[in-house]
Amino acid sequence: MNKHISSQFDAELETVRTNVLKMGGQVEEMIHAALKGLATGDQAQFDEVFRIEKLVNAAEMEIDEVCNHVIAKRQPTASDLRLVVACMKMTRDLERAGDEAEKMARMAMHFYEASPASFPRIDFSPMSSRVTSMLRRALDAFAREDESVLADVIKEDKLVDEYFRNHIRLLISYVLEDARTISRSIDMLFFAKAMERIGDHSKNMAEHVYFMIRGRDIRHAETSETPEA
Repeated sequence: MNKHISSQFDAELETVRTNVLKMGGQVEEMIHAALKGLATGDQAQFDEVFRIEKLVNAAEMEIDEVCNHVIAKRQPTASDLRLVVACMKMTRDLERAGDEAEKMARMAMHFYEASPASFPRIDFSPMSSRVTSMLRRALDAFAREDESVLADVIKEDKLVDEYFRNHIRLLISYVLEDARTISRSIDMLFFAKAMERIGDHSKNMAEHVYFMIRGRDIRHAETSETPEA
């Protein structure tokens, strides 16, 4: 590969990397807006989620197009190929995480439409803080090509699952005490489930980054085979 083509190739790879990180930032914005909407009932926050979701969908298609071009025209090998493959997989997880953030916004909207004043509030902040931290650290590891935080991100998915189970138990107790809370409890259940799924996608991204850096697929590895913290 001559110097001119090599510089073009490097620029294309950097464009892909930058666009993945931008897409990740957009998904983070969606999550924060959905959470703020739940806390305040502000329709402008929900509208912001729906606006950004369209940008995330467009970003997925654009990144896929560039990656397909790079594979077809540049025929990357070794670490460059792993970067492209990781980017394609990460954009899928980011797009799906964006879908879950949109679901969070829709469930929060339903919650407020049902006059939630008498419904006991659920503190989602520990779960949401954990999920957003997982997403942010997976993206940061991707940007820095730093595997040091990936083991923690992967392992914390189990903690997010436990938060979800605790929320289910709490919602069930509300329903048993007062059947009138069923509809709003279901909205909150789907809200919590969407957050749990974002945790799953963040874990997936951490695994993709590990593959990109180390060339080893750990998606279905036993705990003993995952990277050490």
